[in-house]
Amino acid sequence: MNIQPKTHEIVSRYLAVWSEPEPRARRAAIAELWASDGVEFVEGTRFTGHAALDARITEAHDAFVASGTFHVTAADDVAEHDDVTMFTIQLIHRQGAETGQVAWAARVFLVLDEHGLIREDYHLTVQPLAAA
Repeated sequence: MNIQPKTHEIVSRYLAVWSEPEPRARRAAIAELWASDGVEFVEGTRFTGHAALDARITEAHDAFVASGTFHVTAADDVAEHDDVTMFTIQLIHRQGAETGQVAWAARVFLVLDEHGLIREDYHLTVQPLAAA
């Protein structure tokens, strides 16, 4: 499948926001990725607007990435159709005997608005994809 460069760019920027250690830079990245009323749906929970997204992403960053225990990547499964982008986000172990193994994965569906900003962001937890 031929994926547009803009799709790879949004996936790359999306992954980067979860790993951004600087709060100000993280807030700016959120504002550049999501519409002001953008919504993320995760496990029955809804996060609406930049402030809620910032709190959610900061909490996840602090719990999983800041400690150095995990890093955020995407599986090699990016797909797109019109204003929808789909890929698998993964937390990869960075320490110990499980280094390099996928600890958690979710299928992400991003619905973009007419400006290319994320209007809706769905995380559906899935079994990690097998290593290629």
